[in-house]
Order: sequence, then C-alpha cells, then structure tokens
Amino acid sequence: MTWVLPNALENHDLATTAWFMPTRLSPYPPSRPELEDDEDEEGMMATVAYLTTLIDDLVKQGIPEKRIVLGGFSQGHAMALLTGLVSRYAGKLGGLVGLSGFMPIAERVPALREEAGLSKDVDDDVEVFVARGSADRLVPKRYHRICYESLYGYGVRKELVTVNEYEGMGHSMNAAELRDLCAWLEKVIPAQE
Repeated sequence: MTWVLPNALENHDLATTAWFMPTRLSPYPPSRPELEDDEDEEGMMATVAYLTTLIDDLVKQGIPEKRIVLGGFSQGHAMALLTGLVSRYAGKLGGLVGLSGFMPIAERVPALREEAGLSKDVDDDVEVFVARGSADRLVPKRYHRICYESLYGYGVRKELVTVNEYEGMGHSMNAAELRDLCAWLEKVIPAQE
C-alpha cells in the first residue's frame, strides 16, 4: 500500500497553508443568495490540476486507477471531492473520502464536468465516504448536508455514498471515524493476493 499525503502550499495572505482562499462558512444560509461569500474557484482549480499530477505519478508507477482513493480533511475534503468529480480521473478512481469538510463550488460542478469533456451527470461507480463531527464549529452541519445532497444531485447513487456523523467530535478525527474509514477502505480496495 502506498500513501501520498500532500500538504497545501504556504499561503502568505493567510500566514498558513491552504489549498485555496477560504470563505466564511456560516451555520445559517444568507437571507439573499448575493450575500453568500464568493469561493476561490481559480485557486481550487489550480489545486485540482496539482492533485491530478499526483495521481498521474501513481498511475505511471503502475498503480491501477481503481486502486487509488483520493481523500482529505477540511479543505482537503473539498479538494478531494472536487478533483474526483471534475478531473480527467472522474469516475476512474477506487473511491473518494471527505472528512470534516464541504462540497466547494457545488453549483459549478456540472458545468466544470462539461468543460472537462465529461457528462454533466456522474454515471460511474465511484464509492464516496463523507463524515463530520456533530460538534464541528468550523464546518457547520448544513455544509455536510449540502455535500452529500450535491453528490446525489450530480447523479452519484445513494448506495455508493457512505455518510457518517460522529457524536461529540469537533473539527478533528476520532477512533470511531478512523475505524469506519478503515473498514470502508478494505471494502473499496480489497487486499491483493
């Protein structure tokens, strides 16, 4: 098994690492759509391009696409799902994992798929694992719901999406989530004999 765990680049404006410029994730929807913060689509798509090169490297090493799972935590969650939906590897990977994050530029995904030469609707068998903690104050629950509802709206079949929420867990991971993720990985990418 090979693990590739990249870090985002240093963002000098934020004085930390980030895959894209974050937006404020309010627990309540704005009273008018125009009050929603703009998302950094340019930064997100640059990250999709970068993550795609990492997958390219794995494929060149002889790892079958269906044995590659792309996942991430927080912003990494957002980028793993976006890459798995709009890159040239859309529908070809073994699975997608999103932990304590959200679906970025959700309304743009169908158009981005078409721009990439993909069908607007997802019609593949990619498995998805999304999870959050019930006490996550950084990414409110409504973004978790928007995430999996968006996946269903894009055409990802409900039986392929594992959705979990862990009682009392904040913006972090716990043993129960890790156990469930490992069991899911064993199902999605079974051991080779």
